[in-house]
Amino acid sequence: MAGLAQILKESGHEVSGSDNQFYPPMSEYIKKMGIETQTGYSKNSLPNADLYVIGNALSRGNEYVEEIIERKLPFVSGPEMLGRELKNRDVFAISGTHGKTTTSYMLTHIFRNQEKDVGYLIGGISEQFQDSAKLGTDKIFVIEADEYDSAFFDKRSKFIHYSPLNLIINNIEFDHADIFNNIDDIKKQFHHLLKIIPKSGNLIYFKEDKNSSDVIKSGLWCNEIAIGSNEIEIDLNQKNLIVDGNKYSLKNLPLSGEHNFKNYVCAILAARKGGISIEKSIDSLKKFKGVKRRMDLVADLSNVKVYDDFAHHPTAIKMSTESIRVKHPNKKILGIVELGSNTMSSGYHNDNLIESFKALDETLLLDRNEAYNYSNGFNSEKEIIECIKTKLIKYDIILIMTNKDSQKFIKPIIENLENK
Repeated sequence: MAGLAQILKESGHEVSGSDNQFYPPMSEYIKKMGIETQTGYSKNSLPNADLYVIGNALSRGNEYVEEIIERKLPFVSGPEMLGRELKNRDVFAISGTHGKTTTSYMLTHIFRNQEKDVGYLIGGISEQFQDSAKLGTDKIFVIEADEYDSAFFDKRSKFIHYSPLNLIINNIEFDHADIFNNIDDIKKQFHHLLKIIPKSGNLIYFKEDKNSSDVIKSGLWCNEIAIGSNEIEIDLNQKNLIVDGNKYSLKNLPLSGEHNFKNYVCAILAARKGGISIEKSIDSLKKFKGVKRRMDLVADLSNVKVYDDFAHHPTAIKMSTESIRVKHPNKKILGIVELGSNTMSSGYHNDNLIESFKALDETLLLDRNEAYNYSNGFNSEKEIIECIKTKLIKYDIILIMTNKDSQKFIKPIIENLENK
């Protein structure tokens, strides 16, 4: 919503916003934009506006929502409002269960490094970008396209509103158990998205991803750019991209792991549709430093390295753990995993969650609902932190994986290492 606020302000709108509380760094970000804010949702403090943009964190019972509906005031969801602003832009939408944020920043970095003042709105933070959103003057707009629903009154996926010209589907897996019943529900939303891509548009996807291929089989009306076809091949071992028989090495690009190699490939192929050659994209990506909380080295104390990673799904955990094992093959690695998402904490991934820890020497699991039968599982923050403190001396590397606030782990770990 903060990124949307910036886009709207740059577009010439007068913008204000409300929330229960405002925390750094987002509070500073909003203040820097000059956006007026107020805390709380008391109906008596509802500001006058021509239009109310209601975020999907709000629902019936919220005093603002009740007042807006009672007085028949005009309102829209955040994604619909953004979609209105993007109607005349060439939208590059990056979707999928994993890799959206990183691939979005990679693609935006390529365009900006090649002197295109593109617009963008991305969920995470990259230190190479001053903001996570910008209107831009170029016709191209890059957006992280989420399959989560738009608002309590609009249960369509957010990405439906963005009307993309070019779409990347990194992968499709089951997630968001709070709004989807099964993988078919998710595939249906992606199918609806494909229906609105113009004939002149492009879909970039991995042919080996079964769920993505299933969606394409349901109908495709734009150009198909299939990674793993005769025209576009990848060599995971050698980190090569082969396009129309021409081989391009991505081996020297800075981010490690199979997942980042695939993110690179998607960004390069999308940039090509924006007029940037593969060679120029590779050259630009050599200067890309990544996204915060994607394998961030947050401390190096007493010969112990501490990494912070956003992984919160078995596939993402597997990719992150294997990546750090390749980077540190002979080190002892302790993993700390928090079950933060609704899907994970429900026990849905019982079959493959524990399997995703295999590359690590030991893993501690914060499982508040006790949804998994795991010997190193803890149902309270306090207990897992006390256990972590006893383990630190035995390990060279600590890898924290959560989509929640990682500081609750980082701070006590750093304090403990400093006192060693």
